Amino acid sequence: MKLRAVIFDLDNTLYDYDAAHATAFRALCAFAGKTLDLPEAEFRTVYREVMDEQISRAGGQYAAIHNRMIRFQMILERLKKPVLYAPDMSDVYWDAFLNACQPVPGVRETLESLRGAYIIGIGTNMTADYQFRKLQTLGLLDLIDFLVSSEEVGVEKPERKLFEVCAEKAGCPAGECLFVGDSLTHDVRGALDAGMSAVWLSTKSAPDGVERIADISALPDFLRRKEGGTP
Repeated sequence: MKLRAVIFDLDNTLYDYDAAHATAFRALCAFAGKTLDLPEAEFRTVYREVMDEQISRAGGQYAAIHNRMIRFQMILERLKKPVLYAPDMSDVYWDAFLNACQPVPGVRETLESLRGAYIIGIGTNMTADYQFRKLQTLGLLDLIDFLVSSEEVGVEKPERKLFEVCAEKAGCPAGECLFVGDSLTHDVRGALDAGMSAVWLSTKSAPDGVERIADISALPDFLRRKEGGTP
């Protein structure tokens, strides 16, 4: 069956989420030290505890667990600090995060090479607003035909529903979609279980039954080999 759509995970697939988050968190720790008079080690401990509480309070893996404003609100409430600082903390974190966002090498060229031959989508956990801002910052939003977030569908990858909505928006059966992502569990297994093709973006050895590319620039050649022709 010919592929008609290529759907990408966003975080740690099209850019280095871990590096951007580390930069943003350092800025957040500096704010906590200066404004909240909170040592970095104590802030990091409270942050981890509140993350766990946020997941528990949400009652499951929903997009709300990624909402940083809620997390900062809960941190301030736990520390008995004024909640008026929550928007400031959000601004500090996201300004630093977006400033640190850099597309992985070759990603725009890769997406441009697929345009016209494939429908291009994003299937992502997290909330929609900052996923759009990330794509804007990365300079990729103009190459995307649709986006499905866990906030929109009410479940997180690897739940089948998110992949089903991706196929629905692509306008083709799941079997005509290829999902590309860095998570073996959330992206690859989730897509395969939903009836899609999938390719794992990783430098590690792939387990049996999983196709892999080491970097995003290898995707066009992967597609040519997979389909036995030129996209």
